[in-house]
Amino acid sequence: MIFNLFGKKNKKESPSVFASLKTGLQKTRERLHNAFSSLLGITSLDITTRDKLLRTLISCDIGPETAEYVLVETEKKLRSESDMDANQALRAVLSDILAPSDTDWTPPNEQPAVLLFVGVNGSGKTTSIGRIGHNLKKHGKRVVMAAGDTFRAAAIDQLKSWGDRSSIQVVAHSQGSDSAAVLFEAMQVATAQKADILLGDTAGRLHTKNNLMQELAKVRKVIQKHNPNAPHETWLVLDATVGQNGLKQAEEFQKSVSVTGVVLTKLDGTAKGGIVFAISKQLGLPVRFVGVGEKETDLLPFDKHAFIDALLSNDDKQ
Repeated sequence: MIFNLFGKKNKKESPSVFASLKTGLQKTRERLHNAFSSLLGITSLDITTRDKLLRTLISCDIGPETAEYVLVETEKKLRSESDMDANQALRAVLSDILAPSDTDWTPPNEQPAVLLFVGVNGSGKTTSIGRIGHNLKKHGKRVVMAAGDTFRAAAIDQLKSWGDRSSIQVVAHSQGSDSAAVLFEAMQVATAQKADILLGDTAGRLHTKNNLMQELAKVRKVIQKHNPNAPHETWLVLDATVGQNGLKQAEEFQKSVSVTGVVLTKLDGTAKGGIVFAISKQLGLPVRFVGVGEKETDLLPFDKHAFIDALLSNDDKQ
């Protein structure tokens, strides 16, 4: 598990988790399979192999900057580690890039711990909040959810539906009301009820619209009037199918609201999962969850070892 609200990380993921990740990474795995297989037993990269690998990495949405970094670091490992072939060296470099995701998140001692969720419309933000709240409640945590996406009536109804399903109180106002006011009231409710955690939704923002991004900054300031240490985490929900545009989204949201982690949704076989490495390398942000399907259980705490194993597995591996 990714943080101790769910318990400690598992040393070995279950077969069902591996299978879900493998299915979600199908498109990326198919692109990488031949390139990685050709590296078995090779202890140096010639120009042809290097160029082929670079093109393959870029085609998986790892991006040109991160792809070049991967190749340089792989070549360094081959020179310094005589017992590694290129396949092993490349796997090690990819694992190193995901280092920000390799630590448990520990909530503060104060209650409630406030998690704010941001992202563009259509990224799966509200659904992710509902799923995380559902899992937290299953693990015995006292949860409150705030329907802060007041610009979209469907988002309010959607979060209320999750609240009813999971027996979690949802603080909501009418459509068009002040999002910051919803979050402020939710903090009062969560504090009064001694909730362990408050999950706050926000209106979907286009990362290219400065005035909308400034409204998110306002939400943070209003929250801090109630608790100067909040929000304790701000997680950006990204649609894995948007590719390199996701990196641009992450950069802009990080500037405005100090993003501390990423929830990657819609990794369902159609997306190119290499964007995970670009986000980790260029922004240093941990990936906290990945969504691999439509069921409640299909939002998985991110584990970099399971992710890389699924990404680089042979088609017949179970």
